[in-house]
Amino acid sequence: MDRIDNLDRVILNLLMNNARIPSKDVADACGVSRAAIHQRMAKLIDTGVITGSSYQVDPSKLGYHTTTFIGVSLRKGSLYHEVVKELEKIPEVVECHYTTGPYSMFIKVYAKDNNHLMTLLNSCIQNIEGVIATETLICLERSLCRHISVAMDENEAAHKEALAAAKKTLASKSKEKKRPGRKKGSTNKRSIIRKTE
Repeated sequence: MDRIDNLDRVILNLLMNNARIPSKDVADACGVSRAAIHQRMAKLIDTGVITGSSYQVDPSKLGYHTTTFIGVSLRKGSLYHEVVKELEKIPEVVECHYTTGPYSMFIKVYAKDNNHLMTLLNSCIQNIEGVIATETLICLERSLCRHISVAMDENEAAHKEALAAAKKTLASKSKEKKRPGRKKGSTNKRSIIRKTE
């Protein structure tokens, strides 16, 4: 994989903060051409640094009010991949990790309520061949959810403060867009520019 420099890191931080940010704004913030941004983004996609983009959906708005983390113990670790295939058939299972510690695997499950969760456990998860025990932890509140920080390379002095400068530029542009302006020749009417998120 090609080496990632600080311009790449600035682009990544901007995209992770807002995946819908126009490439023109990224280019302006970074002080480079739009073509350069397109080339950099293409490289980040081709090398697998950027694996995709998607909208984040609030499960509770879809009726899933119970978030749970379930530790799953297997009869033997070698059954992991077979169990994963079965878990993939359960739409409410949204994450699965092969772990060290007391459990063979750790999964994240959304349920509509406790009755729905009990059905998922008793009729689906615990019925999978190789699963010998589960321990369920119900989430009371999600207090933090963020992307991994893309730190600047201190050895690249030319871009050391690039991210801070880029964010400052974007913040300044955002304020300009939100500031109402007067139409030419008008003293009373104002045109309002709304920022689309």
